[in-house]
Amino acid sequence: MQVKTLSLSHFRNYEQAVIEPDAGVTVFTGANAQGKTNILEALHLCCLGRSHRTPRDEELIAWGQSTARVCVETAQKDGTHDVTILLSRTQKKKKTVRIGSRQAERIGELLGNVCGVLFSPEDLQIVKNGPSERRRFIDMQLSQLRPTYFYALQRAVRTLNQRNALLKEIARQPALLSTLDAWDEQLAQCGAVIAQNRRQAVERLGELAADAHASLTGGREVLRLRYLSQIKDSGNLEEAFLARLKAARSEDLRRMTTTVGIHHDDIAIAIDNKEARTFGSQGQQRSAVLSLKLAQLELAEEERGEAPILMLDDVMSELDPQRRRQLIERIDRVQTFVTCTDLLDLAGARQGSVYRVDNGVLTKM
Repeated sequence: MQVKTLSLSHFRNYEQAVIEPDAGVTVFTGANAQGKTNILEALHLCCLGRSHRTPRDEELIAWGQSTARVCVETAQKDGTHDVTILLSRTQKKKKTVRIGSRQAERIGELLGNVCGVLFSPEDLQIVKNGPSERRRFIDMQLSQLRPTYFYALQRAVRTLNQRNALLKEIARQPALLSTLDAWDEQLAQCGAVIAQNRRQAVERLGELAADAHASLTGGREVLRLRYLSQIKDSGNLEEAFLARLKAARSEDLRRMTTTVGIHHDDIAIAIDNKEARTFGSQGQQRSAVLSLKLAQLELAEEERGEAPILMLDDVMSELDPQRRRQLIERIDRVQTFVTCTDLLDLAGARQGSVYRVDNGVLTKM
């Protein structure tokens, strides 16, 4: 996949900008707080329909403006894909997505039209923070690659919220207890789909990340991923899920919340059989995250039959020379967007296009 043009209008600190990136590496350089990351944020918005930095779309609209627009045109193996996202402070519909000339009815229709992998310093939280960060990591990956997963995840979140509300209501009206079975069945149905997809993806990501990590560390360390779920892998995940819900019902009623399910899943990340979160050094944790991102890239290419775009947000300066060289070697074959404050961080990389960024103004160097 190749991004041919990216256009911004009143997006963050950009009044207007049109970028025609190189097919290889496009670099955005400049001092901090000038708008380099905003460009990657715009690309991410076109991939997943949301920012990677804030859940509030209105923050993406330039100060003093009522609307913002991001347009991207890509060339893919099945032809051209055009995506336009319009954000509004004043309209009833705060976010409008157009795919070609058609307005999308649901955000899920956007997924897969632009596929990308973003690596930023904040991604260290995948290893350092709690399970929710790792669930978010795998959910974002699978939502881009498998729209059916995204819809199952939406259903699961709605069903979980409704089941939790019912548990609280039952405490006041015990006669409602009989209605809990229907919600259990719905939660087990969509939960089984999610658990199966997560398990398969983590297994393959684990294989790809282990290979990447071996290259990054010269074979001195072994990285392993393991999917952790309260629902045991079985011939019928839906039945297993339903059985766990029934077994936990008394506890759920006492605590008035759902105590088992996909919202408790985790991914164990270990280096040399030790938990990376607890025992890994800062450098080891950073290498683990980089390996995960490279694995994401490989998995996306396997499933789509073509490479996604890669976005690197000020990460080169965080890597030691060996890891930097390994990353540069691996990005040589995909379209890559890089932000940095010093072009020396990219020594050895073939820089197709370089833009200087000064307070939302781009100058091609």
